[in-house]
Amino acid sequence: MAKRIMLAVLGVCLCIGYALIGNPLPAQPAMAVAEGRRGAVATEDARATQIGLDVLKRGGNAIDAAVAAAAALGVSDPFSAGIGGGGFMVIYLKESDRVITLDGREQAPAATTVDLFKDPDSPTGELLPFAPNRISSGLAVGVPGTPLEWAEALSRYGTLSLAEALQPAIALAENGFGVDANFASQVEQNQARFAAFTSTQALYLPDGSPPAVGSRFKNPDLAKTYRLLAEQGVNAFYRGEIGAAIAQTVQQPPTVAQPPFRVIPGGLTLSDLDRYAVRVRPPTVTPYRGYTLYGMGLPSSGGITTGEVFRILEGFELSQSDLPNLWHRVVEAERLAFADRNAYLGDPEYVDVPLPGLQSDGFIRTRRALIGGRAPADPAFRAAPGNPLPYQNDPSPSLTGLPPVAQSDGQIGTSTTHLVTSDAQGNAVSYMLTLESIGGSGMVVPGYGFILNNELTDFDAVSPHPNAPEPGKRPRSSMAPTIARSPTGDLLAFGSPGGSTIITTVVGIAVNLIDLGLPLPEAIAAPRISQRNGGSTQVDGGFEQSAIGRSLIGLGHVLEPVPEIGAAAGLIIRPDGTILAAAEPIRRGGGTAMVVNP
Repeated sequence: MAKRIMLAVLGVCLCIGYALIGNPLPAQPAMAVAEGRRGAVATEDARATQIGLDVLKRGGNAIDAAVAAAAALGVSDPFSAGIGGGGFMVIYLKESDRVITLDGREQAPAATTVDLFKDPDSPTGELLPFAPNRISSGLAVGVPGTPLEWAEALSRYGTLSLAEALQPAIALAENGFGVDANFASQVEQNQARFAAFTSTQALYLPDGSPPAVGSRFKNPDLAKTYRLLAEQGVNAFYRGEIGAAIAQTVQQPPTVAQPPFRVIPGGLTLSDLDRYAVRVRPPTVTPYRGYTLYGMGLPSSGGITTGEVFRILEGFELSQSDLPNLWHRVVEAERLAFADRNAYLGDPEYVDVPLPGLQSDGFIRTRRALIGGRAPADPAFRAAPGNPLPYQNDPSPSLTGLPPVAQSDGQIGTSTTHLVTSDAQGNAVSYMLTLESIGGSGMVVPGYGFILNNELTDFDAVSPHPNAPEPGKRPRSSMAPTIARSPTGDLLAFGSPGGSTIITTVVGIAVNLIDLGLPLPEAIAAPRISQRNGGSTQVDGGFEQSAIGRSLIGLGHVLEPVPEIGAAAGLIIRPDGTILAAAEPIRRGGGTAMVVNP
């Protein structure tokens, strides 16, 4: 009887979702949604989710589970995440009722210059082509932050040692796993880049072609590397043999005898690795319709930009009875927030960001007033940034006028993964980690089995710009791992990969949950809308063909369909202790959610 009631409720929810989004929602696979107690894990990969869940079942907490699951993703999803990259972690600690964020973002080496991506052979100073020359080079590699972020999270807030947390991933790398369609397709789409490097070719193209779906893939070199971290700690990575191998790979890329494109070496050294530190930063805090959303602050633009969108939307009555107008306002708020993001946000240790002004009520009112009843008439329209300086009220101002900002080419990668965990004590983690492009730089560190990031391509390759390359600087990110509290006492954790679409995906999920009242699985599965101050607004899931999509086109919006936007995961801890966890049903092949006690 209870099961019949649950199915009936789910059917009603799906019907509501259809009406509010305007397109049929995909069916929810059994593994994409889980409900129960005593902890949960949701990731893009079933093996990583199971490893995180096993940690919880053995008494580990949410932080332990997050690190163990992330290490497993470094094995099974090595083109999106791993120890060669970086990330941001947002942690809720139940006992002290507080939110902490850890900044494990990659960092520019000391040899970095503002002309980092200028073509050295161009007499006019032209930029190197974004692909393949920028993304597949030593120039693009930043100092990885992921191993130290794992160690820092565990030592501060976990119950396991790094060695204990890495054991399941070591076994996964040694024993191998069945190759799925997503893994094989990511190798295939990077085949030309991977074939340029001997170490990458040997691991992912051993017979000159991608591994077959269903074949068994093993990575003994990565198992060896994880074992070194387990036995020697992060010093092996930042001051020892792994670090030396990273520096050599960047300075002398392991190319084949005649690579299909020019591979430019970089200047990262062992001293750059030695100087790296994880930053513990305060979260961004945004109130929205009775909810409180906690996000990642600079150098991530995620929490600040989503916060500006929510502050703009707060002044509108977003009615379910007028869905085209609701989504029109969301799109235009995103357009304005991205204009401000692009003009002002950068690493706070290098940039005087006018944050008080950007977050002031007065400034938000000026931005909200720009939203009319239709999209801008010019399809190529780009919103100008606002002027936050009159609203600064800064006791020690350094900006007296708007800084000049060069026009960027807007290139950005989309390789990221997101996971969420919770435990029996009520702690929760929202964690996003990345290599930047899918497949990162394309360079596997010889003998160590992991791909290096190309995160420095997240810098704007022009100057002056708040996100211009500088020595020791961290490139601005769009990652937006989010934790939220509801007015009724629910605790939510959610986020998504997807480059700059991360921000709009988080906004869309929050609007689905808060303004439209969708259940979490439907809020994640719904078609997505992404406006990033471009001429067109990207959509997925056939949204452009829906009634709402057609109405938006009638309001002057140019909708650009793309195969998919993001791959979210989330969970809700209710006041009674029950947990609902959800992953994508379809995007990136579908994710997996599990609970300790179903």
